[in-house]
Amino acid sequence: MTLSELIETLNNAADASLYSNASEEERMELIAACAKLQGVVETPTQLTWRVVLAPHLAVALRLGIDMKLFDVITSDKREVTVDQLASRVDADPLLVRRIIRILCGMSLFKEISQDTFERTPAADAYVTGSPLVEVVIMMTSDLETLSKAPSYFEENGFTSPRDAYNGPFQYALGTKLTYFDWLPSKPRLQQAVSAVMAFARSNRGEDWLDFFPVSSKLRVDSPSDPLIVDIGGGLGQVLRAFKHKYPDLPGKLILQDLPVVIDSVQDLPAGIEAMPHDFFAQQPIRGARAYYLRAILHDWPDKQAHKILGSIKEAMSEGSILLIDEIPLPESNVSLFSAQMDFMMMLAFSSLERTRTQFKTLLDDAGFDLVRIWTSSSVHPLSSSLLEAVLKKP
Repeated sequence: MTLSELIETLNNAADASLYSNASEEERMELIAACAKLQGVVETPTQLTWRVVLAPHLAVALRLGIDMKLFDVITSDKREVTVDQLASRVDADPLLVRRIIRILCGMSLFKEISQDTFERTPAADAYVTGSPLVEVVIMMTSDLETLSKAPSYFEENGFTSPRDAYNGPFQYALGTKLTYFDWLPSKPRLQQAVSAVMAFARSNRGEDWLDFFPVSSKLRVDSPSDPLIVDIGGGLGQVLRAFKHKYPDLPGKLILQDLPVVIDSVQDLPAGIEAMPHDFFAQQPIRGARAYYLRAILHDWPDKQAHKILGSIKEAMSEGSILLIDEIPLPESNVSLFSAQMDFMMMLAFSSLERTRTQFKTLLDDAGFDLVRIWTSSSVHPLSSSLLEAVLKKP
């Protein structure tokens, strides 16, 4: 095949209708193939410019959201001019033009004639109320930390941060607070973070309730015995799903989170108890069958993760198990997306996305034996695994 024939083939393949029924696995394989081709064709100069200019795309997308450009152009369902857009959103036409040029380059809008644009289907994902809007708000708020990361690492001898109270985030913002302690001072951002967490929970492929042997592993003798303690469980999404799927399993389901979160919990099904609790403090529920952590440990470096695990360990009985719901990194050939997530955790929280070996080491140091890592059979970029651990025998 000649280069001209390959180019024609690729252009013909850029037909969205071909992929309307593609599975998640097929989509991932296609994206990987496109990235592989780009990596072969792209020159170092082109790669450099694409990478260093990437934050501009994120900021332009954030401005388009903040200025309600997506709301206006998707509500019209027709072509719209720069002047019309500027008038509708009460903004400078020159600024609108400069932003929408980038959004066209991102295939969110299409210029059909000079200064006249129409939406693409992808633009609908960024109207007010969309979960992806909250993702953009959350992630662009980290750009200040990102921009100061080179200075932080130079001043700290190019070592990975290991303390949630002393890392790139504190350096960039001039604070001694952790990200989570600082967050309540930014209500709009806190709203975005909460929405993203809920969105992420609902977009992680097959849930552990579908591949973990719940009926045989999670048993207690009496309905009054604590069955599951969901530590840092937010609004109770996991326990709600558990109760729906296993309504007849005996035992108490206990949802724990900080008071500000628990105060906002509404309409819990019967059998689920909400309890204010800081997971760095002593665990008040003793001898539960299972203590469950979903996407908690990846927010904390080992120093703080040991404290979280230590409080759980002290409450566990010989028959208790620890369930950790995370997305372990592979030991090698980590995808770019997963590597970026790990980098983000380092900058914002001084934490990390751990490999299976790192989880095993963390648990071993904290006094636990890793029994098994249960995994989903589905292919999804955010597919989680369930690590089952028990207390080390004396």
